[in-house]
Amino acid sequence: MAEPGESVAVRRKTGAATAKPAAGRARAVAAPVAVPVASADAAPGALPVRPGEDPWTDAEVAELQQELDSEAARLRTEIQTSEEAVSGLMRDSGDGAGDDQVDAGTKNISREHELSLAANAREMLEQTERALARLAGTGFGLCESCGQPIGKARVQAFPRATLCVQCKQKQERR
Repeated sequence: MAEPGESVAVRRKTGAATAKPAAGRARAVAAPVAVPVASADAAPGALPVRPGEDPWTDAEVAELQQELDSEAARLRTEIQTSEEAVSGLMRDSGDGAGDDQVDAGTKNISREHELSLAANAREMLEQTERALARLAGTGFGLCESCGQPIGKARVQAFPRATLCVQCKQKQERR
């Protein structure tokens, strides 16, 4: 059980269990997931890496931060543009009193397309903002499913990744 004032991070580092193991179950199953680090002398705020990978440098983390920030700004602009286009299409939908079925159908398809683009951009913005929050706090670079490092190359290629390759493959098979 946690000591008063002891944080979750401290319990994870020391290996203190947060719950008693169930009867008949091995202790290893009930123990919290250990948060791996690059090496024993890694900086306290260092991002996790897989065994054999070089630790993150400050320049790499700054580049990652900049990439996520610029992606968030781009997505906000894209959302605003899509919303303006949808607004314009909604205004114009009442003006087509003399439109034939093809014109009405084209307007509907255009409106649905813009709504879909805006929804996709909103979802990507949410993922990007979540990645920025994890980068500023804790959990960035760790798989949300198994707790192991995602892998430096995967994070650099796809900074919004929340699952390691193995867990992502399992998820896609379902």
